[in-house]
This record gives sequence, structure tokens and C-alpha cells, in this order.
Amino acid sequence: MRSRLACNKHIVEDIHTKQQCHISFVYGSWLILACGFLFYLIQGNILQAVLWAIFVALFLWIYVRNFPSLSRYMGYGSVADQPATDVQPSTSNVVLYTGLGCPFCPIVKRRLNELRVTMGFQLTETDVTLKPDLVIAKGIRALPVVEVGAARWVGNATSQQLASFIAGNAAL
Repeated sequence: MRSRLACNKHIVEDIHTKQQCHISFVYGSWLILACGFLFYLIQGNILQAVLWAIFVALFLWIYVRNFPSLSRYMGYGSVADQPATDVQPSTSNVVLYTGLGCPFCPIVKRRLNELRVTMGFQLTETDVTLKPDLVIAKGIRALPVVEVGAARWVGNATSQQLASFIAGNAAL
């Protein structure tokens, strides 16, 4: 994502990676866990296999948990929220597609849960980590995905963006 900032008559480009998690990252991180586990297991090192699985799972958990404070250093920019100011009630069915290990998914999920209370929409979360058939059928290439009817929002979004997206696609 590129944005231009005007600074003392100079144009400064602020370049950030799009705030989404490619599906290959989700599957790749769990593939690394499985391959390492199998590698140590085949060698007969059961303790190392278990320690590997615990270490990788713990690392992923710490990464996702601390991602908001790390994101700007990783090239994603800030994931700070912009509160929804003009919230309109909606009876839409909102589907959130997430993946285990996606650092943006818990951020969007928290924001949607907060909006659900004020807007009144139905929220369904679907974890696609172990559902590659759903990923293929829906054409999901990155996470999180917020779906309202036929409309989709892919990637991180502020509460204001989500509220506008839901309200704007409620009648569709």
C-alpha cells in the first residue's frame, strides 16, 4: 500500500506492505511445524520432536500476540484502530474467514465483535486453516476476509472501515 504525504512542499512516499496475511504463510508456518516434528520423530528423538512442536507453536502464539507492536518494524505500518463514528444498525450476516497464525485475524475479529454489539449484525467466524477445500472454493488468497453478502474485504481494517463496509453492503 502506498500513500503520499506532503511535507514542506516535498512529496515523501510512505511505503508499507499490504496489511494481510497470505494464505501460504498460514499453511507454510504449520507445515514447518509438522516437518520438523516428523524429522525428529523419524530420527527417534521423541523428546526433540515434542520440544520442536511446543517451541514453534509458542513462537507463533507470541508472534501473533505481539504483532501490533511489531508491525511497523516489519514493514506493515501501524495497525492502530480508528473508532467508528457513524455507526448504523445492520441486520447483515457477516462472515469472518481467519487462519491460525494470521496476525491480522485477531485484530479484525476483536473489532468486528465490538461493532456487532453496537450495529447488531450476525457474525460467523470460520477458521480456514484445516479447510483447503473452502479456501479453493471461495478463492481466498489472503486473510482475514470479511464477507457481507457477495462483497469482500480482504486484510486488516479499522473499525470505521469495517462499519462503513458492513453498512454499505447490508442491502446487497
